Amino acid sequence: MKSIKDISFHNKKALIRVDFNVPFIGERISDNSRILAAIPTIKYVLKNGGSCIVMSHLGRPKKREKKLSLINVKHELERLLDHDVIFVENCIGPDAKKASEELMPGEVLLLENLRFYKEEIAGDEKFAQELSSLADIYINDAYGTTHRAHASTSTIAKYFSEKSPGLLLEKEIFCLKKVLELPKKPVTAIVGGAKVSSKISIIANMLKVIDNLVVGGGMAYTFILSSGGKVGDSICEPENLRDCKEILNLAKKNNVKIFLPIDVVVSKSFSNNDKQKEVDIQKIPDGWQGLDIGTKTRQKFSDVIKQSSTLLWNGPMGVFEMSSFQNGTKRIANAVAEATKKGSFSLVGGGDSVAAIKKFNLEDKISFISTGGGAMLESLEGKVLPGIKALQ
Repeated sequence: MKSIKDISFHNKKALIRVDFNVPFIGERISDNSRILAAIPTIKYVLKNGGSCIVMSHLGRPKKREKKLSLINVKHELERLLDHDVIFVENCIGPDAKKASEELMPGEVLLLENLRFYKEEIAGDEKFAQELSSLADIYINDAYGTTHRAHASTSTIAKYFSEKSPGLLLEKEIFCLKKVLELPKKPVTAIVGGAKVSSKISIIANMLKVIDNLVVGGGMAYTFILSSGGKVGDSICEPENLRDCKEILNLAKKNNVKIFLPIDVVVSKSFSNNDKQKEVDIQKIPDGWQGLDIGTKTRQKFSDVIKQSSTLLWNGPMGVFEMSSFQNGTKRIANAVAEATKKGSFSLVGGGDSVAAIKKFNLEDKISFISTGGGAMLESLEGKVLPGIKALQ
């Protein structure tokens, strides 16, 4: 795979697929981190004498919707780039073609939302070819969409002789390799979140490379139930008990230590203000549900994390959005930050884990925070992502 640094951008137009699928509160962007993550690649092309045609999706429009137009991210992109941005209300057709032809070196053109065209998600060849006619070079810097075989992420690459990942995607690939292929031992995966069903294949693949598996969050209760524990009214997936037993057996076969919670904070209801207490996770009473890991578990998990050289974290330890049940996730986040400070490599990915890191103001204390949710999960499963394969 060619590096962006191997390409000459002098007097060339680069078509850059970015991920500007940012959240809004009303008309205001509530989290600009995805736009911020794309800035280095855009600046790199401009600095090296090229012009940028930037394309992205926003939301899941069924038709053209004003609130999902990329005109809504133009101002923030200009602010972060400290550079004017030209906007065109189409991705293909005469207007887009004219705007690209008139683009001069050092200029930035932002296309309309790719998903205003049904051909984008369909991976349509003609649509991809029309997009490709706008530029000389193709750059994919949208890790968060590389698991989708869409026109702008996969199909399009074949129409370019010069193509590469952007600086962000390059770093995402490098950091995943650092965990999955060339890790410094011992390696610990911290896996949480509500459902074990969504993580079974990931855990099975990770067991090939990790030394320790720390399990928290709602998924822990299915593991506890599979080994004969009582989980009360806690979130649970009885249909996945066999999967959990297989994971435990596979871990034993691969000499991977599994760390499950010892104690848990329970509540009478899914509420911040109802009755709460700490109990043995194997003996949660009926009518009570586990919503956070307990004091002993926090200590145990933190000790494992601090003794690790490579850390991967995907999924919170409890309902951290509620102040009464945030302490477990906060303690684990701080343990990962402390280990990183002492030289460990830490990779955090998945929406809730990233949200937790941001909530506890630890973004600058983690080695790398992945921008991909589903893409990262599929990478961890060992799948070859269409958007990355297309660049090879």
